[in-house]
Amino acid sequence: MSVGLLLSGGVDSSTLAYWKRPSVCFTVDYGQFPAAAEINAAHAIASRLGIRHEILKADCRSIGSGDLSGKPALKISHTPEWWPFRNQLLVTLCAMRAVELGVQELLLGTVRTDSVHGDGTAQFYSALDRLLACQEGGLRVSAPALKMTSLELISAAGIPLDALVATHSCHTGCLPCGRCRGCQRRFASFQELGLEASI
Repeated sequence: MSVGLLLSGGVDSSTLAYWKRPSVCFTVDYGQFPAAAEINAAHAIASRLGIRHEILKADCRSIGSGDLSGKPALKISHTPEWWPFRNQLLVTLCAMRAVELGVQELLLGTVRTDSVHGDGTAQFYSALDRLLACQEGGLRVSAPALKMTSLELISAAGIPLDALVATHSCHTGCLPCGRCRGCQRRFASFQELGLEASI
């Protein structure tokens, strides 16, 4: 079975790459500020694992919001990085290329804390899976780590610490700001792993 992974280059998706060893990884530059750093980190992970790495580009910054786009978050947002329908957009873009490559399932590196967003819940992924499955190609969607914490995923995957340190999680740019939610989550995970000096 050919399996694809949406690989942002962050801690969770990179760790999922080590755990599930997909056939191909997809990284999307959708106009987010840290796109270049995400692509570099994702490429490094895919190269280490010998996995094909596809980079897709579709500049959507003008219709984004929050930290990733450099614009204020919308009033309906629960967190400063929220970008409307982002996961739905990313899955759709990757699915377009995935069906061309014969991929049968797309994996996403969503973990338990992502459920603060509507598009980080089991209900969302179940609906998205049904939506794609009823279209040509019958592509399936799943989030294997949905009920796990980042640390539980890291433990299950056995990702080498030097690979983990090479990930990029900042929402505001290509260098860690230390203040955004992505940096804070990364710091918390690394602190529990005893890797504070590597941040």
